[in-house]
Amino acid sequence: MKKILLIDDDAELRQLLATYLGRHGFDTLLLPDTRQLDAFIERFQPQLLILDLMLPGEDGLAACRRLRARGEARPVIMLTARDEPVDRVIGLEMGADDYLGKPFDPRELVARIEAVLRRAVRPPAAPDPEGGVVRFGDWLFDRAARQLSKGAELVPLTSGEFALLNTLVANANRPMKRERLLELTRGDSSEAFDRAIDVQIHRLRRLLEVDPAHPRYLQTVWGVGYVFVPDANGAAAGEAAG
Repeated sequence: MKKILLIDDDAELRQLLATYLGRHGFDTLLLPDTRQLDAFIERFQPQLLILDLMLPGEDGLAACRRLRARGEARPVIMLTARDEPVDRVIGLEMGADDYLGKPFDPRELVARIEAVLRRAVRPPAAPDPEGGVVRFGDWLFDRAARQLSKGAELVPLTSGEFALLNTLVANANRPMKRERLLELTRGDSSEAFDRAIDVQIHRLRRLLEVDPAHPRYLQTVWGVGYVFVPDANGAAAGEAAG
């Protein structure tokens, strides 16, 4: 069974979701807050985290930000009773892979979990195994291995960040509309919204660009969307680097 860690301070909801998810093939570990979060991740190695935003002590946003800062790349779905667009944007900025507002139909949560796990294993934009290695600046992007590195350092990417960077690299020098990027990177995931792409681009720029305010590689095409511009002397997208 696929293992999931659910952190929510509502005991009744935790048990209801654990029972429902169990019927759909998920082994769900439960926590009321984040005090044991790190220990549970280390011990049980869940494939996905479900984090409630409004938790006692360290809230879900802070926990997600902390996990991402230390290089934790496993998928995170954020739950919250506040389903305003600004809250979804903040959740994505902190590194969440998806966002679901309460109350929700458990069937939708199952669909979101399955969609996020599919992206984590092989997102809609994932390349064929011979997709190649792309060099740009100090970066090496191994599309088949799903690895980004700078020198000897491997830099973890969330499933959403990988899918977006991979799509842009695969379409180097070709401007991509936000709607097309959403389609390629999020597949059947419901309720995707344009700002999700903007947030992911912002996160990737902070990671990749020397000056995120004046990006060299992930450029904005006004009125269209975004484009990946490789180095003039770098490897072309999909080309194996020597």
